[in-house]
Amino acid sequence: MQNVADPVDVALLNDWQRDFPIVPAPFAVLAVRLNISEDEVLQRLDRMRSAGRITRVGATCAPNTVSASTLAALQAGPEELEQVAGIVGDEPGVNHSYLREDAWNIWFVATGPDRSHVNHTLARISERTNRQVLDLRLVRPFNVDLGFRMNGKAGAVPEPRPADPSAICDGDRDILQCLTRGLPLKSRPWAAMARHLDRSEDEVLARVAALHDAGVIARLGVIVRHRALGWTSNAMCVWDVIHEVAGEVGPVLARVPGVTLCYERRSVEGVWPYRLYNMIHARSRPEAMTTLDQVRTLKGLKEARHKVLFSTRCFKQTGALINVNKGKAA
Repeated sequence: MQNVADPVDVALLNDWQRDFPIVPAPFAVLAVRLNISEDEVLQRLDRMRSAGRITRVGATCAPNTVSASTLAALQAGPEELEQVAGIVGDEPGVNHSYLREDAWNIWFVATGPDRSHVNHTLARISERTNRQVLDLRLVRPFNVDLGFRMNGKAGAVPEPRPADPSAICDGDRDILQCLTRGLPLKSRPWAAMARHLDRSEDEVLARVAALHDAGVIARLGVIVRHRALGWTSNAMCVWDVIHEVAGEVGPVLARVPGVTLCYERRSVEGVWPYRLYNMIHARSRPEAMTTLDQVRTLKGLKEARHKVLFSTRCFKQTGALINVNKGKAA
């Protein structure tokens, strides 16, 4: 898909990936900032959603606060690829699934209301595909914001916002599930969500504000599809370093321009030794490799064994599963 050229669309995508207004008529706030009408804001967002440039206007949640998740991988040969990828994608808890350049080539994120649900998802996939599934649980995040700048460069990494799961109240999971599916593109989206949940608009606004302040909502705003916006060369880099080294180099790695995600995950003894991960999202493979060259110079990574797994296909991309059989968009 062609890169965004319209300056108003660029502003919508660039300036509202976070800190979306938690007020009764948020799109009117955007309209004032952009000097256009509220109807035009809604039309532009709807058009970009239909075109696949954005997934939603909604939220991403801090990892393993309101729900559980893990990164996972399995192997499939060319003749089995479509079948195996289809089995993975059939699971409602799988919200991201990619083909990557490695023997472990199908990578996905499994989500669910709790760890038991995630475990059952992985077990079903393993049984149905007759394959080992790597369960690469998060140990600690260094940057999971995944915001993009429309000039092709990743923005500055926001200061970490510690999440306080104790702020979660009864009924909040329903609100968060709706936000991971996306706000309705209406003048009063919170009121529409409130009607869907049989709650009041004021109550929904108060709970969203509280969850955002507590860091449970990690980011609230426009969620873009990076491939559709020009970031077509995306590599997951994995590093074989010990826990202590990951803690030292992770925060530095997270701030390298072009690095869009960075975290430590559990290794799998004898199969997958890599603990430190970073994503590079770039507009071309040479650009991604230039970023990798910078990363390789970091203390702790210069001599570390590593792999670079370029993504070649996206099978599935949707919001996380927080509540089973709940959370349809309003």
